[in-house]
Amino acid sequence: MGRRRAVIAKPQPTSKDIDYLLTRSVAQVEKEADLRRLLVEGNKGEPLRVKLGVDPTNPDLTIGHAVVFRKLRQFQRMGHKVIVLIGDWTARLGDPSGRVEARVPLTPEQVNFNAHSYLDQFFKIVDKEQTEVRKQSEWFDKFTLADSIKLQGYKTVAQMLERDDFSKRYKGGTEIYLSEFMYPLLQGYDSVALHADVEIGGTDQTFNLLVGRELQPIFGQVPQQILTVNLIVGLDGVKKMGKSLDNYIAITAPANDMYGKLMSLPDQTMRTYFEALTDIGAAELNEFEQKMAEGTLNPRDVKRRMAREIVAEFHDANAAQEAEEAFIRQFSQRQLPTDIPDYPMREPKNIVEVLVDAKMETSNNRARTLIKEGGVSWFPKGESGEPERITDFNFVLPAVDGAVLKAGKRRYIRIKA
Repeated sequence: MGRRRAVIAKPQPTSKDIDYLLTRSVAQVEKEADLRRLLVEGNKGEPLRVKLGVDPTNPDLTIGHAVVFRKLRQFQRMGHKVIVLIGDWTARLGDPSGRVEARVPLTPEQVNFNAHSYLDQFFKIVDKEQTEVRKQSEWFDKFTLADSIKLQGYKTVAQMLERDDFSKRYKGGTEIYLSEFMYPLLQGYDSVALHADVEIGGTDQTFNLLVGRELQPIFGQVPQQILTVNLIVGLDGVKKMGKSLDNYIAITAPANDMYGKLMSLPDQTMRTYFEALTDIGAAELNEFEQKMAEGTLNPRDVKRRMAREIVAEFHDANAAQEAEEAFIRQFSQRQLPTDIPDYPMREPKNIVEVLVDAKMETSNNRARTLIKEGGVSWFPKGESGEPERITDFNFVLPAVDGAVLKAGKRRYIRIKA
């Protein structure tokens, strides 16, 4: 999956390059003038060390993660060094950012498994040759109790409670564990250990990034510059993309599936997705918006362009074109997909059981909800017949060879009796 992208070093970036880096899909740059000066004048002849700290809490990434990865790639194109830090210690604690309850800690084995999967997906976008991979355990395995207590002494409880998520939990009477207070301190110390010049993250990481900036001068270092990127909303068009909300598109999603999900996004999300996940220029995006407002350009055609560009980013141009053609056949011409997976079924089964067993839904309750909402139908004669909607939870699906079951907009199975 994905094509290797040559990263061209540009030690002397143009003003346009820097403006693009510091504004495209960027939420905030702490001390922007300082970072701009570093990019223009250089870092004493050395490439900037641009840090991204990641907690491998899940083996699968969403295209929301790719917004940060693409920003790292832009730094690489200017000749700078990316430091991806595997949070093999903080993943065991669990990042409290944006959470209203404590996260379940992971075992070291889970962390290692997830980290390998994470890096495989990370290097689909970021150039491996200009990346240094590090682990927190390089320094925290050597930490003593005295080191830990000393580190805790650099922040107060009152300062920690300034964090929005901690504040909400405290006011709501939800427990906050002392180990969670350690998370931003450990992440901040990572910047000290790595001598980071710049740290990048989503807007939900701002507090953690600032802790690193505050700790570095204590250890005799120049405070790192901080750049946060905008988080993209998920398929619902409202909430941040995330696996727990089931509103995500996986980086590893097949081209057809990725294209179809992108086409399901609300129209108002298109500008954000274009900016976050493509290189289409602002002038062209402005032109799209103007023509749509005038009624001379169909939003559907703009969304197709968006979906095609994004799929090409994660696959290639041919895969994107084929995905678009498959989408048009399936939805515009009401044809079934050509790549429907087989589902072995020798005897009739309850529809709820089939939906869960075939992984078309994640639970019996979700399957019943989908049926209630009219989202389940089947094609008794396969491609040659018309669909029949299933509205009864107790419906028994016949074991008809070649029949097709559809759940939602894009989930299909073909029965193999």
